[in-house]
Amino acid sequence: MATKWNLDPAHSEITFKVKHMMISNIKGNFTNFNAEIDADDDTFANAKTTATIQVDSISTHNADRDNHLKSAEFFNAEANPTITFESTALNNSITGNLTINGVTKPVTLDVDFGGINVDPWGNTKAGFSFEGKINRKDFGLNWNAALEAGGVMVSEDVKIAGELQFVKQA
Repeated sequence: MATKWNLDPAHSEITFKVKHMMISNIKGNFTNFNAEIDADDDTFANAKTTATIQVDSISTHNADRDNHLKSAEFFNAEANPTITFESTALNNSITGNLTINGVTKPVTLDVDFGGINVDPWGNTKAGFSFEGKINRKDFGLNWNAALEAGGVMVSEDVKIAGELQFVKQA
């Protein structure tokens, strides 16, 4: 019988980074997301993971840029309000189907299992870190602008990362 692990949102984050104007990185995060794991045991071998991110919760600490990212030129948050992930394999990496902007593609992300511990209130928690890279154009996020000196405003590659804690359900 599988054990369910629910996300502890107070101790979790999902971030991204993208090259801007070919010279620096812009960082952002999503503030509203949920995830759960169904695992046969505490090794998480053959575990199944699902996650949902609310696109409207994107934050780059710049309201104009955030609104542009939510627009039809990028995430089209009105038509596609969520980003979803469903795992298909988990070991030292996690492979699964990522859906952004209504487009589903397989992705593989590096995973570091931080271990299991019990908090002062008796809750059993598990921690994971992940990171990887996706091409935003694979998901229909095509907007860009050419720069006068050459290159483009926004790179195609987006680095994504997360620090996630899960609480074991009784």
